[in-house]
Amino acid sequence: MSARKKTPPATHDDNPEWTAADFAASRPAEELPPDILAQFKNKPGRPRTENPKIPVKLRLDDDVVTALRATGPGWQTRINDMLKSRIKRGKIEFVAFGDKPKPRTASGAAKRKRA
Repeated sequence: MSARKKTPPATHDDNPEWTAADFAASRPAEELPPDILAQFKNKPGRPRTENPKIPVKLRLDDDVVTALRATGPGWQTRINDMLKSRIKRGKIEFVAFGDKPKPRTASGAAKRKRA
């Protein structure tokens, strides 16, 4: 392969390169009029959410992770939504470490067998 010749970057009259004199004449942004300065107060990036998600490390079986990833992009969000909906419906019961789970009723076991 032959080396390509580098072409100089295009110059634009509306955006010329700054010279040492330009830098010397510049002033800090705080000296801008307040109405102009107010337009630049937003921080870059996503807006903050009321309920930020918390990163956790969770160890799952390989076949579980493979099946979830196979559903495509957004699989972690879908896991979150799935867990959230089951918690709201009372389908997931949390028991503190060392506590005994509540005994299941016979009618609940019969319902699970039919499902």
